[in-house]
Amino acid sequence: MDHGIPLRERLIDVGVELVLTEGTGALGLREIARRAGVSHGAPRRWFPTHHALLSAIAHRGFADLAGRFAAATANAGTGAGSPREQVRALADAYLGYALEHRGMFELMFRHDLLDSTGRPDTGQPQLRASTQPLFRMLVSLVSHCREDGDEDGDAEVTAAALWAGLHGTAQLWAWGSLPLVLGDGRQELVGRIVDAVLDAHLGRVADA
Repeated sequence: MDHGIPLRERLIDVGVELVLTEGTGALGLREIARRAGVSHGAPRRWFPTHHALLSAIAHRGFADLAGRFAAATANAGTGAGSPREQVRALADAYLGYALEHRGMFELMFRHDLLDSTGRPDTGQPQLRASTQPLFRMLVSLVSHCREDGDEDGDAEVTAAALWAGLHGTAQLWAWGSLPLVLGDGRQELVGRIVDAVLDAHLGRVADA
């Protein structure tokens, strides 16, 4: 552990490593402090609540996911790829992240454990500011996927339903439920499930 790193960042680094290797159950304040080499009360200086520290850890996950989304849409051809192709790329990136980083993925969407609004007076991250742009990106693409053109409200509902389908796929696969009923050919089957989810929620799509 590099003690030259500011304590706040060191605590987050330890939390990220813990959640990636051992899952959300390992994210106790005392354990994070111990691994960071500080007293168990030291984290309170930077994170007044456990939720605040967990939120800072989850913020790193959303930053990673946002980077994957940006790379996915770029690879799909942001200028030339159809909205459907870009939605498919986002879906693949989302499920790939979920299955590769199960602990972080679980934490990121446990808003019962997180402080979504943050605390501007202490510089705590606002998770809402991290999650909303990702969802708005999906809404924008969904709104361009139908030939008849969705109203914004309809696009939001469709995007939310699509997200719920993808998230459920990720959870059921990670828990072993989908492999149990469909077999264990992850790459092929997950791709087919993604296409089925997109077909169910997007219907006919425009190439433009």
